[in-house]
Amino acid sequence: SGSPRRFTLFVVLGMATCLLSAYVSSFFMGRHQCSAVTTAIEIAPVCEEILKLLPLLLYFLIFEPDSHKLTPAAIGIAVGFATFENVCYLIQNGADRFSFIFFRGFGTGAMHVLCGLIVGGGLAYTWQRTWLKIAGTCGLLGAAITLHAIYNLLIAYGGAAQYVAYALPVLLVAAGRLSTFRLSRKQ
Repeated sequence: SGSPRRFTLFVVLGMATCLLSAYVSSFFMGRHQCSAVTTAIEIAPVCEEILKLLPLLLYFLIFEPDSHKLTPAAIGIAVGFATFENVCYLIQNGADRFSFIFFRGFGTGAMHVLCGLIVGGGLAYTWQRTWLKIAGTCGLLGAAITLHAIYNLLIAYGGAAQYVAYALPVLLVAAGRLSTFRLSRKQ
């Protein structure tokens, strides 16, 4: 009963985080007089991943949930973020090419979920070890930012690289899911 409500709350928090991230990225874009491409590659991944981490850390620090509740919370934030980002993209650019919107939607969604899995799953592990909390959090955040920046770089490059970027997170999430399924069957 509480789990669907909690997940919905994290989806809404992810949407709010997306909105806040757009404002923060735009601020730094104007402050440093960057182009839209530079902002997408260098500023947005840092802002987005840090802001997606904040509600997760607050949840973890304030409510001290069991570690198995952290990954679903991270996924909820990522799903909400990706959903809001895709809706904004559709409103801004239209839907004249359905195939492009389809691939972009799944690719962007999978990329945000993959970053959420990295951070959420990693925090569930690292925060059980006192000595690993700060370094582990920074490392996980760095990994998510790097993956996000590479994704945005490939998107900005365009052409075939853009479609590789859309496919890569989908394939990584599918491979992770398959390996988890195989490991659970062996036990």
